[in-house]
Amino acid sequence: MRSGLFPVLLWIILEILSVQGSPAQNVSYIKVPELEKILKNPENKLFVVNLWATWCAPCVKELPGFEKVARDYDPSKVKFILVSLDFPSEVQKQLLPFLKKNNISLDVNVMTDLDYNSWMAKVDPDWQGNIPSTLFFNNKKKTRYFHPGELSETELRKIINQYL
Repeated sequence: MRSGLFPVLLWIILEILSVQGSPAQNVSYIKVPELEKILKNPENKLFVVNLWATWCAPCVKELPGFEKVARDYDPSKVKFILVSLDFPSEVQKQLLPFLKKNNISLDVNVMTDLDYNSWMAKVDPDWQGNIPSTLFFNNKKKTRYFHPGELSETELRKIINQYL
């Protein structure tokens, strides 16, 4: 009976892992200090920081384009970071299944500081909190561009190429 139980237990464990932690991407929880660290990164590369949420239709529409465009750029020159504004309590139920379903492998940071007024100006002084929004920056080259609103793949590539 033991030998017949092992394959069943192995199958159950694999099923649990495929549901709970399966997205291949890295999902981290961040607060303002971690966001500030991202925004102050001194590396000589272009950072593309997209602020989005699964409940935002334009965000959901543009996200596969970010995934596709990211594959076309050298990660030593361009770093894509997704900052999810989904509620932390919805990560397991909403965010992780969304990422898996849409094959999103980019790094995802879930903002846990829900007092947006305390950190929006750190992203951009004129940002009103609308999403999707994308910040492009290279602190070494002192370049910075904030784009409020949805981006098509073509627009995303154009901006990246402009700041590389």
